[in-house]
Amino acid sequence: MADFESIAKQFVEYYYKTFDENRNNLAPLYRDESMLTFEATPLQGTAAIVAKLVELPFQRIEHQVATIDAQPSNTTGGIIVIVSGALLVEEERRPMSYTQTFQLLPNNEGSYFVFNDVFRLVYPAA
Repeated sequence: MADFESIAKQFVEYYYKTFDENRNNLAPLYRDESMLTFEATPLQGTAAIVAKLVELPFQRIEHQVATIDAQPSNTTGGIIVIVSGALLVEEERRPMSYTQTFQLLPNNEGSYFVFNDVFRLVYPAA
């Protein structure tokens, strides 16, 4: 079994660095069967997912990862990754909390792709 925790950490570092610099460059991480649920809106396929990420109403963003939890998710090498952290958008210095869950599956080329991706902002309890 591959070291799922180090794979998860490397993936998270790469994903958010790429997201923060140029969201278009996330396309190779997804496949046509990939699904993103972004704030309760489901999207399927690389084109739809990347279009959603690119059309988000900000140019500058910084992800500050607080926690990464990972587990093997199936018998074929999948990894489930749960991330929590804070987002800094544009010049706003008041962070927004978020959680994101990824289901990574082997891509038969020695790497992984995102099969499932669920993103939620976390609002303070009222």
